[in-house]
Amino acid sequence: MYSIRIFFQQALFFSLITITGCNVSNKVSEESLKFYAPDNNLIQYTGRIDFTDPKAPRFWQPGVYIDFKFSGTKCKIIVKDEVLWGKNHNYYELVIDDKAHRFQTKSATDTIDISQYLSNEKEHSVKLVKNTEANIGYMELTGIICKQLLQPAKKPVRKIEFIGNSITCAAGSDISEVPCGKGEWHDQHNAWMSYAAVTSRTLNAQYHLSSVSGIGLMRSCCNMDIIMPQVYDKVSMRDNKISWDFNKYQPDVVSVCLGQNDGVQDSTTFCNNYIQFLKTLRGYYPSADFILLSSPMADDKLREFLRSTLTSVTSSMQKAGDKKINFYIFEKQYINGCDYHPDVNEHKEIAEKVANYIKSIKGW
Repeated sequence: MYSIRIFFQQALFFSLITITGCNVSNKVSEESLKFYAPDNNLIQYTGRIDFTDPKAPRFWQPGVYIDFKFSGTKCKIIVKDEVLWGKNHNYYELVIDDKAHRFQTKSATDTIDISQYLSNEKEHSVKLVKNTEANIGYMELTGIICKQLLQPAKKPVRKIEFIGNSITCAAGSDISEVPCGKGEWHDQHNAWMSYAAVTSRTLNAQYHLSSVSGIGLMRSCCNMDIIMPQVYDKVSMRDNKISWDFNKYQPDVVSVCLGQNDGVQDSTTFCNNYIQFLKTLRGYYPSADFILLSSPMADDKLREFLRSTLTSVTSSMQKAGDKKINFYIFEKQYINGCDYHPDVNEHKEIAEKVANYIKSIKGW
């Protein structure tokens, strides 16, 4: 098995598939480059990731990100895509020296040559972010080829988790390449620019996006057969198979933004379901502050329903002794993106409000 893996890695190294539009620099010879497997301790992972095979880490959730630093003027990143249903191709962000570049996978195995973005021999930082969500399929890191991997920057101490639906996934937010109503449904996904990711960068915090488009607390839309409490403990919240180890990530703040897909329900039933879910979360996160958000897409009727129910849920939990629960209501609709979702600029507005509220709670 070991020899087969070595053969495969060498084959990848000498038979690279370069993404269209990425130019190859000739400044450094191929012989001076090294292949680094995904289990190298200089590669840093954040998010719900399946490490069953350490040399093929697999991730589904939007916003999962991988960090590394290197020196040199050439670098290639090898990724795999599930190509779910034989047609889905994930979008991802490559943040190279703090400048973001948007890509989409082209095949089951892509080699991304980022040489054109590198100008000298200084140290470079790279962050690979999965922009699309679990129901578009998984991505897998296969390896990194560069001159020398370096020690990555330390992760931020602060940690946040964002639980939600398509809004938290940033579905329909990015029309920079494909207009609304054109292409595939996921062409406008951009988790890197979600309110969750922007909030976290503002607060210098790590983040997890525990979100699925269409999902609800007690009722999901679009004939979905799952609700958030059923799949929350999984690595892939759409696949609902591999259990997540909550010891791997203990957030300081947990934001819950559910209710848009539930719609207006019986208040008592909705509150009881919400309280039960919060009790489940408290079992996983005994020390975290919980912040319950209304839906940024809510119309007046739904906003007032959520104002009433979130007030009741928070009051009930606090009276029962859980003082680390608060809520925030968005007083306007953010619907300038596709299918009445927030667009990228509105995600920035939402992030500013959420970040300021977290600051007021945590003193950050």
